[in-house]
Amino acid sequence: MTTLLEEYYRYDVTTPFFSQRKTSLPSESLWLQGITQSGKTTLIKHTLLAHKKSTYLYLDCRDLRLDIDELNRKLEPFCHDNGIKRVALDNYRPDITLFDLEQWILSGEMPNPTPFKTIPLNLLDYEEFLAFESKYDSTALNHFFQLGGFPALHKIPTENRILYLQKALSQSLSDIERSLLIQVAKMVSQKVSAFTLYERLRHERKISKDKLYLNFQSLLDKRYLYGCEKFNYPSAIKKLYVCDITIKQAFVLQKHFGRIFENLVFLELVKHNIACYYEEGIDFYLPDRHQIVLASPFANEHALFKKVEALEEFIVTYQVHQVIVVTMNLENTLAHPIATIELIPFSQWALGEE
Repeated sequence: MTTLLEEYYRYDVTTPFFSQRKTSLPSESLWLQGITQSGKTTLIKHTLLAHKKSTYLYLDCRDLRLDIDELNRKLEPFCHDNGIKRVALDNYRPDITLFDLEQWILSGEMPNPTPFKTIPLNLLDYEEFLAFESKYDSTALNHFFQLGGFPALHKIPTENRILYLQKALSQSLSDIERSLLIQVAKMVSQKVSAFTLYERLRHERKISKDKLYLNFQSLLDKRYLYGCEKFNYPSAIKKLYVCDITIKQAFVLQKHFGRIFENLVFLELVKHNIACYYEEGIDFYLPDRHQIVLASPFANEHALFKKVEALEEFIVTYQVHQVIVVTMNLENTLAHPIATIELIPFSQWALGEE
């Protein structure tokens, strides 16, 4: 084990394709949570490079050569003997023993199993995505629809992206988790219960409800899936969204642009930490902002007036000040007696949501 530790210690950490992320890592010990291919490893290595090489040690805990029992015996004296002040355990395993150290940088997909501060790492939002683009022009939004928020896909040739993503997700998820993710990808932006997913999957495989519910919750905990609650009805069936629209492209041939677009709008709200709920006839209600957000890529002004009229009681009751209609490229302000209706292109709306 000492030989393996020495190998990692001599290893030159590099980040040749690093682009600045909105997330940065503090100097105290932390837990970096993010799904596969979210950029955890690159961010960790970039952080380590700010320190003198002899003062840190990077380990990837997926390395099959690691003997955990032996690592628990050898790691602390190895750090002491070499003056190592910070250790990064990428893809951390809870059976690895931690000890007193200036800084631990631990990463994984599951919620934090340590007493350290959790730093969540989302996939790229639209603003971050633009930093990965070689140039920003009218094609950027189309690229975003093609590539989504996975940073690694920028480095993969177009013809290999789907297979690359399929492989990465298959390696990271259990067989049941992957099957559940595929089922949800077929029904993004719809109200879907765990029982509905069970009814679909039990015809494909032998599975108990308890096991399915456990794996479904795991996908939510790791943030491969998101559930949007109905306003004031937390026990109602949630609308489900996948963590990135490219997952639907990777696993499902059927296209439904309207639902994909709604999923994309939801993810921007999540990545900007904006609390949102759904209501009948309302894609997203933002109570803290007194706003309604509708995802309508190809909005029709006449239909919008009718839709807002149907929401009159909700708008008055909850004192909604503004109805924002996120579109592909339409921009306009409609004078309505109930509320202001703003049609805003996605690229403009996403960059303005702070």
